Amino acid sequence: MTALIAAFFLLREHWGHVAGYWPYLLLLACPVMHLFHGHGGHGHHGHYDAGTDRSTNRDA
Repeated sequence: MTALIAAFFLLREHWGHVAGYWPYLLLLACPVMHLFHGHGGHGHHGHYDAGTDRSTNRDA
């Protein structure tokens, strides 16, 4: 939260300098989001173990 408040005041004071870099920051955001987004879900397709029973029915 402190970093967010500091970034707000920093941008408020230096908005004229930062506004010229928006196209470059937008283009930089695309590969950065690709690198850090969703790496936990890959590689789990088709790895179901047929020997285990995954049912939650305990009466059987």
